[in-house]
Amino acid sequence: MSELATVAALRATASGDAVRLTTVRHQHLDDAPFVLVPLTLAGEACAPLAALAGTDPEHPVLLTVRRPHDRTERFGFVESLAGLLLPYFDACLAAPTEPYTAGRGKDKEQRERPLRAPQLLVPNAGGITYTRLLGRLTRLRAAEGPHAVSPSVPLLGKWLTWFADRAEFPGSGLLQTMTRLLSAHWATGQSPVENANLASLLGWIAPPAGRTGAETAGEREDPAAWPPAGPATDPVFDRTLDELIARYDGTTGQRGRDAAGRAIDHELRAQMLPTWQLMWQGFRLLRELPPGDHVAGRWAYDRRLFAEYAAHLDEDGRPQARRDHAVGAARRLARMEEAMERYKAERAYDDPLVMAEYELTGEAFTGVVTARDEERTVPGARPGSTLWRPTLTLHCELPVPMAAGTDVKSPARPGQKAEILEVLPDGPGAVVVIQLNGGFNNKRKPPAPEGTLADLGETLTFTSIDPSGVPSSLPAEEDTPWTHGGPPQPYEPTDEDAEEVWE
Repeated sequence: MSELATVAALRATASGDAVRLTTVRHQHLDDAPFVLVPLTLAGEACAPLAALAGTDPEHPVLLTVRRPHDRTERFGFVESLAGLLLPYFDACLAAPTEPYTAGRGKDKEQRERPLRAPQLLVPNAGGITYTRLLGRLTRLRAAEGPHAVSPSVPLLGKWLTWFADRAEFPGSGLLQTMTRLLSAHWATGQSPVENANLASLLGWIAPPAGRTGAETAGEREDPAAWPPAGPATDPVFDRTLDELIARYDGTTGQRGRDAAGRAIDHELRAQMLPTWQLMWQGFRLLRELPPGDHVAGRWAYDRRLFAEYAAHLDEDGRPQARRDHAVGAARRLARMEEAMERYKAERAYDDPLVMAEYELTGEAFTGVVTARDEERTVPGARPGSTLWRPTLTLHCELPVPMAAGTDVKSPARPGQKAEILEVLPDGPGAVVVIQLNGGFNNKRKPPAPEGTLADLGETLTFTSIDPSGVPSSLPAEEDTPWTHGGPPQPYEPTDEDAEEVWE
């Protein structure tokens, strides 16, 4: 937790209400995301018990497993879930497309990506774990031979594994948890562990009229009135469920069994419905926030990856391996690190509250333009040549720990490269002279095009972080040198993989 987030949490504790951490929303939210509220059988890692799912807030689809220990019913649940998700994916793929350029240099090519991509929303981190495990336990199942399952089951397993993998990349909006989204935009007076409780978290952020967030959160700690958001269930409810399942198993007549089954469905729906309603409440709160400037670009990349994976399933169709090979693991770790650094920088460029954290660490500063030299030139590389390099002088109220020669950029003009020429102490603050090295719409001599050069009196922030300065450092997979084992062999599923036990 940063210093500013700590201060915000202290303010929330003092006031009893949540405090905004951002000025904008840093994540894409689709107009109609697919919300999934899962429950699992107590004592097992990923034995499906029930789910509320769909894109319509008023009409969730209830999926239940009335005999959770029965293998056939478990895969029937997955098949029913596939019946909801796979058409949703197909509808996104059928949306209008837009062109984009893939590759670099000579390898550039024009491709198409849909204007929509699926977005899955789950209540908490346990929902992502559930998605990952359900994908792992279904993607390698055989659609033929003994213990065959519907072809939609392994297909859904591949998709769920892909979504769970993408969820590990900061900035990706394909699979998100509501608790993580809300906690990234509001600070509460409770601990991060307590923020994992969706009911109490939303109690802090949006309490009823006449109540404080702290009061509402305390009231929502009662699992009888506000059941856990899953996938784990409340132990008191588990006892009730065990009795209903025992009654269902012990009933012989069809009418009696149907009645017992409806009783199970009713109890499971009652457990999940409060969470379903909280999910859409959180969604509406987040949609009220304006998106940051870089959100659309990250979502465009998600749409590209979605289209590419759909093409892979059509052309190849092999599932993900049970374990990454060494080269794949190294590349994945490098991509995740790059995504983290890029996401952090983009959030700062989009949001002055986030940028303020970098000012505290000495990686950014803010000042008022007090002078500018638009005509300034410096000697060029060739004898007698000159380069147009205007300067800005900023007065900063706080000390600036950066040294001369540091490359910086301003979020106000992110395409304009700059460099610190001089930092002079000035009372409690500093005077900073900035040299601008481009960003004038390809003009090479004054006057600067309107808007490309800051005006006197304009307040500017400069920072050493750069969202575009995070290059990939690893070669392509097919270019892996022999010293590292050479290019890895494509994964081929085996019979042993398909025998993975479900527990």
